[in-house]
Amino acid sequence: MKNGKEFKPYVPAEKVTPEFTITSVTTGVLLAVIFGAANAYLGLRVGMTVSASIPAAVVSMGILRILLKRKSILESNMVQTIGSAGESLAAGAIFTMPVFFLWAKEGVSDAPGMLSISLTALMGGLLGVLFMVPLRNALIVKEHDILPYPEGTACAEVLLAGEDRGTSAHAVFAGMGISAVIKFVIDGLKAASGTISIPVKALHTEFSSEVYPALFGVGYICGARISSYLFAGGILGWFVLIPAIVSFGGDTVLYPASDTIAQMYAAQGADIIWSSYIRYIGAGAVAAGGIISLVRSMPLITATFAETIKGLKTDGKGMGDMGEKPKRTALDINMKVVVFSIVLLILAIAFFPGIPVSFPGALLIALFGFFFATVSSRMVGLVGSSNNPVSGMAIATLLFATMALKSAGNSGAEGMVGAIAIGSIICIIAAMSGDTSQDLKTGYLLGATPRNQQIGELIGVVVSAVTIGSVLTLLDAAWGFGSTELSAPQATLMKMIVEGVMNGSLPWTLVFIGVFIAVVIEVLGIPVLPVAIGLYLPLKLSVPIMAGGLIRQIRYRKTQDNDGEAGSGILFCSGLIAGEGLVGIGLAILAVVGAADAIDCSRQFNMGMAGGVLLFLASVILIAWFSVGSQRKNK
Repeated sequence: MKNGKEFKPYVPAEKVTPEFTITSVTTGVLLAVIFGAANAYLGLRVGMTVSASIPAAVVSMGILRILLKRKSILESNMVQTIGSAGESLAAGAIFTMPVFFLWAKEGVSDAPGMLSISLTALMGGLLGVLFMVPLRNALIVKEHDILPYPEGTACAEVLLAGEDRGTSAHAVFAGMGISAVIKFVIDGLKAASGTISIPVKALHTEFSSEVYPALFGVGYICGARISSYLFAGGILGWFVLIPAIVSFGGDTVLYPASDTIAQMYAAQGADIIWSSYIRYIGAGAVAAGGIISLVRSMPLITATFAETIKGLKTDGKGMGDMGEKPKRTALDINMKVVVFSIVLLILAIAFFPGIPVSFPGALLIALFGFFFATVSSRMVGLVGSSNNPVSGMAIATLLFATMALKSAGNSGAEGMVGAIAIGSIICIIAAMSGDTSQDLKTGYLLGATPRNQQIGELIGVVVSAVTIGSVLTLLDAAWGFGSTELSAPQATLMKMIVEGVMNGSLPWTLVFIGVFIAVVIEVLGIPVLPVAIGLYLPLKLSVPIMAGGLIRQIRYRKTQDNDGEAGSGILFCSGLIAGEGLVGIGLAILAVVGAADAIDCSRQFNMGMAGGVLLFLASVILIAWFSVGSQRKNK
């Protein structure tokens, strides 16, 4: 409901168009394999992945509408639904599973086989999708006006632009082109710096910002309010906590570092303080924020479960107790099938010999899995999948799981392997539930059939799970995780946490500082999760997001137009996200095949940080001009 009116999707519920077809499934499966492999490499190299929902939507339009002359928007949506599953499953897997390979090299455990990796990923991916089925009505439908789901909304706008070849298409594709050029200049040609950094020596910190247009687009779509919460968390970390640690730390050696704080700061600046200490504080804040969010959402979740139990009474064909058939756009996978499948998967995790998880560990997965599926789905609704701190959730899970296993007597290699296996499945659940919720938001706006999308997600998970096992094995054989080519930063952190808990050397003080920061924020009446996410993420991500939010706020004051889902600013920023995503995946593929160096011109021409400043200003001016200028032109 919006302004007292029921929401009407682009394709009415009464209209049936091609959606779940052989063409859409085949194309989606192909994209799932490509995006999953590319993002696995990208994440292992730099510690971050790119969301593939919008790139998949753009590619699906090109294949279905241009090459195959098919005109169903729901068919294109099905392609992106299946295709984006590969990226999400890869994102969850690369944060944890490389630890198995690192321990194998150290002689702690045996090297994992492709079958074991694929099965572990499959269990997590399937649970991530299934946990989201009973939550769809609560998070996507009932909170339509509350949770913006920026990438899901942007993906819908991209697909709608393919239907309208007028102003809407111009806005989207203009944003795509501009963003693609800037991304290629920075990460392809390497002709300019992607980060602006200004040292603030008086406070022993620095002010930094990335210049990638997609971040501005996320901020514009989210708006000034949510962007300001993220920015506040970044300011707290970089201009309060880091100066305090450097000023008071001095010659202190604090785990996980092996050098004094003064030596670390002198050698590597504020970045090393953030990565060594602030991330633990941020992880504690995110974990506490997730618990607080869960408690606050209990009435809504309770109502959702009541609807789920009611769904168990149906005959499995979408018919209610009164024999009334629900609308096509309200059909989910039958709840009996969902509950039976979840129970079956938990038992498979507990008893299958290829997955190193005991029955108590499988119960932990069921409990934490649903918890983080709920939290992840709400968080991506606020800040988008690209900024979803999945690794923060994995950290919280690893802390609890490792302590539980240690207290049960599993303190050796078996306990550490079991903790990482539990963390891997939970991490994949969080990533997949976030992606599924974004895709369901897109489908809700377009008028897709939720059941078809959920089946499509499951198909994408199966294909991607098979792919990720071979990809990780081949990459480790080629370069080795932890090497210069594949540093696997997130997995290295997870390894350090598990070993730290087992050895009793984890900095609990830092974790609990984050917990009580979250408590203080909640007492002040401020939404905890956005601030906690801003604390956990680097400041350089929060700054451009804040800039995008401010541009939208200024636009609103000038035009008194909040630029809704079909506004020119939203369309342009949707294009910014799509363009960067496409080029990012393309560059990752070039890196995999060894062709990235061929386009690197940094030795011949490099504008450095000055070029980054110019690109930052260009992004701000273009967004402002396109949103405000096009509005005046339309008037």
